[in-house]
Amino acid sequence: MRAALRALGETSITAGLILMLFCAYLLWGTGSYTQSQQLLLQRELAAARAAGERGRLDRIDLGRAVALLSIPRLGPGFRYAIVEGVGADQLRKGPGHYPGSALPGQIGNFVVSGHRTTYAAPFNRLDELERGDEIVVDAREARYTYRVTSQDVVEPDEVDVLAPVPGKLDIRPIRAYITLSTCHPEFSAAQRLIVYGVLKETQLRKE
Repeated sequence: MRAALRALGETSITAGLILMLFCAYLLWGTGSYTQSQQLLLQRELAAARAAGERGRLDRIDLGRAVALLSIPRLGPGFRYAIVEGVGADQLRKGPGHYPGSALPGQIGNFVVSGHRTTYAAPFNRLDELERGDEIVVDAREARYTYRVTSQDVVEPDEVDVLAPVPGKLDIRPIRAYITLSTCHPEFSAAQRLIVYGVLKETQLRKE
């Protein structure tokens, strides 16, 4: 009996260590992949600007860089290239733009989703945003500054947050909106944390 208990204890300890290592990989190890992809995406944006590609894009291929996202409240280090697409492959690279939603600065809803706990957790502190905070999106043609209007927690099937006018499926938009989405609560995908904003300022890039 003692031998059996000892073996069971040793097995449990080993399993616990493996689980801890796996959790550490999910929380921190995946971040190194995202950081390497972010370097590539941000270089892609910089190269486009250097080449004078300032015109607005009507369509962006999945996996390509859309714009650079920064949120002053979250510190000067918060700078992420937004990737086109919200599939698993795209969100491992960074925050993803929902295909079919408005592009930066356009009339309609510019919808961006991001991880909260793994793959560098770009939206881990999204809950800290307050009404009036700025969300800055640097696209090829302009810098768009949005102002946070509200925050909400919704069920995963509440897709009206993706509507051209967030939360209002049957209304035609006349303004430019932004919607940031991530999992809620932290370490769970039971619900979604949503931050809404409206376009406050547009600064066109000089030719």
